[in-house]
Amino acid sequence: MPVSDGRDWSGVRVAVAGFGRAGFAATDNLLHLGATVTAYAVPLDDDDPLEADRAEKAELLSVLGATIVLDELALDVLPEGLDLVVSSPECLDTPLVAQARERGVPVWGEVELAWRLRDTSTGHRPAPWLVVAGSAGHTDVALLVEQILLAAGQRPAVAGAVGLPLVEAVMDPEPYDALVVALDDPQLVDVASMSPLAAAVLDTAPASEGHPAARAAAYEHVQEACVYVAADEATRSLVEEADVVEGARAIGVTLGMPGVGMLGVVEDLLVERAFLPQRSTSAAELTSLEDLGTEDPVTVTRALVAAALALASGATPADVRDGLRNARHA
Repeated sequence: MPVSDGRDWSGVRVAVAGFGRAGFAATDNLLHLGATVTAYAVPLDDDDPLEADRAEKAELLSVLGATIVLDELALDVLPEGLDLVVSSPECLDTPLVAQARERGVPVWGEVELAWRLRDTSTGHRPAPWLVVAGSAGHTDVALLVEQILLAAGQRPAVAGAVGLPLVEAVMDPEPYDALVVALDDPQLVDVASMSPLAAAVLDTAPASEGHPAARAAAYEHVQEACVYVAADEATRSLVEEADVVEGARAIGVTLGMPGVGMLGVVEDLLVERAFLPQRSTSAAELTSLEDLGTEDPVTVTRALVAAALALASGATPADVRDGLRNARHA
């Protein structure tokens, strides 16, 4: 049985490794689409505050038709007869997932699954993805982008490492205008099909744990804008090496005077020279450092990255100003 690449999963046999928020969302929605799903996880300690919630979710999914295997050895052996393994981020290094790779069983993370579950039926335009990754700050940037898009009158959703589980977001019956996707390193492993409208990698510094090399996947197949911090040469290299959609541009962010195709700071103003038609000769004001409420380099950089992602999604400089102001006072 081939793995489905749409919304008819009838007869597809799936093992979901892990039963956290991503694993639950994957199991729930694959059942809804007709797949035969077994979820595997190691039990939590009895005094873990999440145990009662997980037991309740396991009972619900069992009623819906899933098989739930909660056992100390649940992730040690790959069952026979599977078409797909969906791995939660915390289960990437388990024997079950390793055996799937060895036997040629496809392994998808929640990001790959979510991308393939988008509704691409005739006449329907799935919500564009605005992706942000890095060792720190990616969730803060995602929340800033959300505020800017709200100021633009859009209906965005934040998903991934913060906000909604990504599979849940793409399966919402009321489509969003945009998905702002914050991704930790493990979530970017096994990503092959994702093609975001715009993406940013804040840095290439190693995270405390995870798979930092996977951050390069954030820039692959970008459609419009690869946003990078100009001071980080390693991140610039990721952009240069990325296989992007023809016409996609590299958009740099700097704390100094921006060149053409960049966002930066001029005196006490945050400005952009990447999206306005007259960018070769002028800059558009976004907001002031006073309005931002800080001159902290990290905070200013994150605001500029969020602005670049939002502008790529159709926001205006006025939307950036209002969104950043709203985020400050939230």
